Amino acid sequence: MNTPLSHIRVLELSRILAGPWAGQLLADLGAEVIKVERPIVGDDTRHWGPPYLQNDRSEDTSESAYYLSANRGKKSITLNIATPEGQSVIRDLVKQSDVLIENYKVGGLAKYYLDYESLREINPKLVYCSVTGFGQDGPYAHRAGYDFLIQGMGGLMSVTGEQDHLPGGGPQKVGVALTDILTGMYATTAIQGALIEREKSGVGQHIDVSLLDVQVACLANQAMNYLIGGVAPQRLGNAHPNIVPYQAFPTRDGFIILAIGNDEQFRKFCEVAGCAQWADNDCYASNSARVRNREELCAAIAEILISRDSARWLTDLEAVSVPCGPINRIDQVFDNPQIKARKMWIEVEHPLAGKMPLVANPIKYSKTPIEPAKAPPLLGENTQEVLEELLGYSQIEIEDLREKQVL
Repeated sequence: MNTPLSHIRVLELSRILAGPWAGQLLADLGAEVIKVERPIVGDDTRHWGPPYLQNDRSEDTSESAYYLSANRGKKSITLNIATPEGQSVIRDLVKQSDVLIENYKVGGLAKYYLDYESLREINPKLVYCSVTGFGQDGPYAHRAGYDFLIQGMGGLMSVTGEQDHLPGGGPQKVGVALTDILTGMYATTAIQGALIEREKSGVGQHIDVSLLDVQVACLANQAMNYLIGGVAPQRLGNAHPNIVPYQAFPTRDGFIILAIGNDEQFRKFCEVAGCAQWADNDCYASNSARVRNREELCAAIAEILISRDSARWLTDLEAVSVPCGPINRIDQVFDNPQIKARKMWIEVEHPLAGKMPLVANPIKYSKTPIEPAKAPPLLGENTQEVLEELLGYSQIEIEDLREKQVL
């Protein structure tokens, strides 16, 4: 396979979203990702529905949409790692793996001798990535961490939502588990960095990635606004703390977004809106002036935009290259001609459902294109294959493990 990571094998001992998101991205890039799940129940998210994927008889499978969102391209084996036999299988897999991803509580795998210090003794080249809520040290290290909790603790909800004094004001979480997803992406980047470093040193290392650290890192300009300005940013609804006008505005039949990032774009907007004089007004001519006079300017813009339909504004503003756009529902997103052209909605074969839809990976390589995705695996779909073909277990050994309820 001509994919970037086709030479890499990943052992994924993670569940829910952050760890599986990292595993899915590595699988998209061509790595062989073996997902280790609990017998019978599997990853918790398999049951986080409805909706569930339906089989070819229009009956629900055990595959929730949530699970399907984070596990494409992987293999699944079932294994009870609380048993000595299950731990032995993990060690056999580690000997032939490049990467291990786990999201157990701090110290949770040490009692099984599956922690980094134990496993590097049998595979010094192993890149071992631990994903936790709060990291491997510090006063919160042993707490459980969940995305919603971290969005609040990490400051994201303090800058998300309408201003407190307005209707609907108050803290809001982001509509997807963004901290989990960003943590998965940081973990993926860290893993690839460690693999590149391994080419020089010949040995792997332990990676410590936490949701709280990632959320703080991703406060981006809002964090620097505080560190440089000394004032904690507040919620501004859809507005931007450093750019004006950069928010949603009501029109006659809905809403549009203006994302005006410089003074020339503002001048063009003013011409289309019939208020060209604003561009030369000292109160609005520069972005810093517009930020200072945000409330007055945005109220005036709102009065103008409400006079026409969204489509008319979008057509006229796009014609002069003023950044703007609609606020689409998700069904409208997947019906968008640009999304269709970029092939972000794909169909793959599923062993129970026939054809099933998936969201595609957004990375477009010129030389090593990402191979068409494989459907997320059924629970334990690849147990026999992995034990027999990769580890060389005999059928008698596999049946013995089944009888002992290890698989």
